Amino acid sequence: MGLRVLYLGEIVGKAGVYCVKTALAGLRSERNIDAVVANADGATGGFGLGKNHSIYLRKLGIDVLTGGDQIYYKRDMVTHIESAPYILRPANYPPGTPGRGWRYYSFGERKLAVISLLGQSGFDRVHLSNPFTYLPEIVSRVKSEAATILLDFHAATTAEKYTMFFHAAGTVSAICGSGQRVMTADAAIMEGGTAVICDAGRTGSRQSVAGLEPDGEIRQFISAIPERSGEAWLALELQGVIVDFGDDGRATAIEPVRVTCPDPPPSERGN
Repeated sequence: MGLRVLYLGEIVGKAGVYCVKTALAGLRSERNIDAVVANADGATGGFGLGKNHSIYLRKLGIDVLTGGDQIYYKRDMVTHIESAPYILRPANYPPGTPGRGWRYYSFGERKLAVISLLGQSGFDRVHLSNPFTYLPEIVSRVKSEAATILLDFHAATTAEKYTMFFHAAGTVSAICGSGQRVMTADAAIMEGGTAVICDAGRTGSRQSVAGLEPDGEIRQFISAIPERSGEAWLALELQGVIVDFGDDGRATAIEPVRVTCPDPPPSERGN
């Protein structure tokens, strides 16, 4: 039977949530998607994931939400994540941290294991366990339950992501990079049947600075004075990849996806 999974690039701000609202259902139906996994580390204001947005994104049809270095930026997520098995934080957080870093999900008779890991380079506030030594331990646990394993590797450098690609090739079914919020043109299937992409992009404003309003980001670089980042709304797109897996868990195809979304009414920008 196989399994077809849509992985959405990082959902950023209200614009990203709006893109999911307007484009996901049609895409899922048109392309016969079995499961939807999405990185939502910037869904609330561009920084973090709040409880209400997580519940809303789930209702819009996302089966699994993954995080990153900002997963606990919104205080209500610290308590909510324990009761929300559809949300994953990076598995290499310290023991005892709320939530879970990997889980099995069933889609009919088929199972998909999703793992979230955070890279080590480029994150000033969070320094977690080594994802390269921790991944084999997780894979050894999930292999007996699910042949298809998708890893969301949230990292800030292409070098670390490619190192993970070669490190994990043949042991997981797909590695979808997130964290840089720019879609890369390197989707491929590696030896051993592992589909990879350095970064699946972002769902939200394409004409922006990582989904944020450019003027404020320019001022911060010029003045070195922090200010609140604004959410951008120009050129809205839903971005990601569709990955097909065989019954043996090996990837058979990976296809980048970009769906242009309509301009929102003024009422949507305030939600």
